[in-house]
Amino acid sequence: MAKFRIKEICRDKGITQKELAEKIGITAVGLAKAIAGNTTIGTLEKVADALGVDIVELFAEKEDFVAFVRDRGQIYVFDSIRALKEFTDAADKTAGVMRELGEAADALKEKE
Repeated sequence: MAKFRIKEICRDKGITQKELAEKIGITAVGLAKAIAGNTTIGTLEKVADALGVDIVELFAEKEDFVAFVRDRGQIYVFDSIRALKEFTDAADKTAGVMRELGEAADALKEKE
């Protein structure tokens, strides 16, 4: 799970976590879960907006690698280049298989 700088940013901006939770419309418990890494991209967007920072600023270190990929409505968060590469490699492999299946289906249609 990703580590976030939400507590640190709140402290820097002079806002309590309770105030932040109220500002974004979630409970203090919900915010605590988000800070612990159990969150959604939507909640992170709300937190970043409420704090006036870029979403990537919420992550543990400014130099940390963070990538967001939306694929067919699902959002994936990657915290390393290796994890992103594994995802893209798998996607490329799946796309290749789908392309081969399409070509095989086209060939069968031509034979008919």
